[in-house]
Amino acid sequence: MAALKLDLEWRITLFTALLFPALVMLGFWQLERAEEKRALESRWAQRQSEAPVELQQLAAEPVETLAYRRVLLRGEFLPDHYLLLDNRMHRGRFGNEVLGLFRLADTRQLALVNRGWVPSDPARLSLPEVPEPRGVTRVTGHLYVSPGTPYLLAEQQLSPPWPVRIQAVDMQALQPLVAELGDAGLFPWMVRIDPNTPAALVADWPVVNASPEKHQGYALQWFTMAAVLLIFFLLRSSNLWRLITRRED
Repeated sequence: MAALKLDLEWRITLFTALLFPALVMLGFWQLERAEEKRALESRWAQRQSEAPVELQQLAAEPVETLAYRRVLLRGEFLPDHYLLLDNRMHRGRFGNEVLGLFRLADTRQLALVNRGWVPSDPARLSLPEVPEPRGVTRVTGHLYVSPGTPYLLAEQQLSPPWPVRIQAVDMQALQPLVAELGDAGLFPWMVRIDPNTPAALVADWPVVNASPEKHQGYALQWFTMAAVLLIFFLLRSSNLWRLITRRED
């Protein structure tokens, strides 16, 4: 009975030795990402089942416990004072997210409330039309904790006149901009408004940017490429194909 024999060519062997483990590692990395997304979805579902708490009660809470916490705000939006988060797409349309400044009735502290999306001029020659709530109101939503430092192509120019257009939300950089509007400062975390709140615009908040199933699909692709590479290496560097065809004969 003929035995499997290897005939290694150094360039193909080196190529396979470098690429095969990289493909396998990428596959396992995508599986890890899938588990992370499942954990986020689970945390989101758990938070949504909780009753909202007054925003100021969370001021001393550690940051790792704040993501998706449901909150209640009582007070009013500052008229004509809001930020436009630029280059936000919704169902293929260009627009802005409207970040209103909300003054809490009890502490007079300001909170940044993302009211959602509005369509805007892609050429940025005009500002979008933004309906503004007036008077004392009640807002419910959840805290949004950014997973990292926002990436900026250039330093943002954060100065009046209002509304101010921004490229990314940097809460620390926004503090000087709003300092003259409230003695108590700005709450350090942004609130994303509930879609059913009267002050909400198009508030469609994705929990994750890619589903766990999509990451599993990516993992399958990486593992498949690794398997194809290994099969190619064996066929090119051994007499495996000859053995297979001989058995068929």
